[in-house]
Amino acid sequence: MILGAILKRKPALLGLVIIVLFVAMAILAPWLAPYDPTVTPDITLLHPLAPDTQFWFGTDLLGRDFLSRLIYGARATLIIGVLANGIAVAIGALIGVTAGYLRGQVGSLLMRFTDLMMAFPALLLAILLAAMFNPSIWIVVMVIAMVSWVQIARVVYAETISLAEREYVTAVRAAGASTLRILFRHILPHLVPTLIVWGTLGIATTSLFEATLSFLGIGVQPPTPSWGNMVNENQTYFESAPWLVFLPGAAIGLLALSFNLIGDALRDILDPTLRGRH
Repeated sequence: MILGAILKRKPALLGLVIIVLFVAMAILAPWLAPYDPTVTPDITLLHPLAPDTQFWFGTDLLGRDFLSRLIYGARATLIIGVLANGIAVAIGALIGVTAGYLRGQVGSLLMRFTDLMMAFPALLLAILLAAMFNPSIWIVVMVIAMVSWVQIARVVYAETISLAEREYVTAVRAAGASTLRILFRHILPHLVPTLIVWGTLGIATTSLFEATLSFLGIGVQPPTPSWGNMVNENQTYFESAPWLVFLPGAAIGLLALSFNLIGDALRDILDPTLRGRH
């Protein structure tokens, strides 16, 4: 049903096609990449080369095949975007639904902690956390997740308060249902559409966040390629070899746009107030 509705929306269909192509590129990287992305094919090529028949997208500043690095870079960017956002959604949902249902001192404490996290600039907090550990893909995933859950928690908290006051929740509570049963059987299922939409839109945000951290040098570390650190590595050649910055930058923008198109479509499909607007 959801897939069929997405296929009827041309922008969402375009986004879905682009995402599938990126995922396929990441999975099939060992077979698609013509060279090892971390090795210089020719030791004499220690400078960028323009695209030619041997190197279709040219080479980077160390003479590595840029097409191979672009293909393998999709892996790190997608892994971080999906995992970091998935963890952020799980943390935000857990805190939001607990605070919204229990309320009182527990709910107040959890939401004050959420407000405290929101008060810190996310990028500054991410830089601080990344600086405390040796940067790697998994550290970047955890850092991004730790600064990305607060908005989700706020949304889930507001919806949980509304759901907790519904008649069916009052009825199952009066019937003696436990708190865990009410949360997981009667409240969380109603939050699934919201979590799906936030989960989809959040992948675009976390992918851009990863690119920002890698651009600043505290994200995915060379020689492992990611689209963000590829921009960082080659920014000094922007005028003489602009494709080294433009291609990974365009890939980041295209990935973020595609997930936003899918997220907007899912919001229209799953929100009863917007259903049929298309």
